[in-house]
Amino acid sequence: MKDLAGWTIAFDLDGTLVETAPDLVGTLNRLLAQHELPPVPLESARNLIGHGAVALLKRGFEAAGAHWDEAASPTLLEAFLADYLDHIADHSTAYPGSMEALDVLSARGAVLCVATNKPTDLAVALFDAIGLSERFAAICGPQSVSAKKPDAAHIRETVLLAGGHPGRAIMVGDSITDLDAARATGVPCILTTFGYTDTPATELGADAVIAHFDDLPAAIARLIA
Repeated sequence: MKDLAGWTIAFDLDGTLVETAPDLVGTLNRLLAQHELPPVPLESARNLIGHGAVALLKRGFEAAGAHWDEAASPTLLEAFLADYLDHIADHSTAYPGSMEALDVLSARGAVLCVATNKPTDLAVALFDAIGLSERFAAICGPQSVSAKKPDAAHIRETVLLAGGHPGRAIMVGDSITDLDAARATGVPCILTTFGYTDTPATELGADAVIAHFDDLPAAIARLIA
């Protein structure tokens, strides 16, 4: 059954396909320790993720009780990215059912791609480490397109690079950034409930919300029916 032929499904990465918080917060806490600051507990730091590395650093240092020095941010960012790359898949794992759902969608004819605000090299390194890269026709961080989410160009150009048509695409993400990008692109958006968001996904107004990847194929089928 190739009922999804001609459709492209674009995915966010952090908080959507992969639980990356343990390694992102691990890097944050190693930098905090270097500055003799206390660590940020993983559970309280989960919602610090999702707005980029600089925002994570700023919010993390403030949560540890430190004054944020904007002038020092480039140096801290460089240190953060280097450490994170060294530990990119120490504890990060694909969410339960994600690989199986990707395989189901591919078998039904869908083209799969990734539109993430994570730097492209880090996204590819992570997917390579956990064995997901080959499932996607394109993996695009901001460096691979002309703008990052929530700009429509990110999804549109990623879909085109994957060989798809932006008019027959669906975005799967976990946050308002993904939803805003989908709205700007004019495509439906499915949000996960298990990702990184200050506002619960159920309250953001997405076209569909899933609590497990087992529910994704059916949610997509309803949207394109």
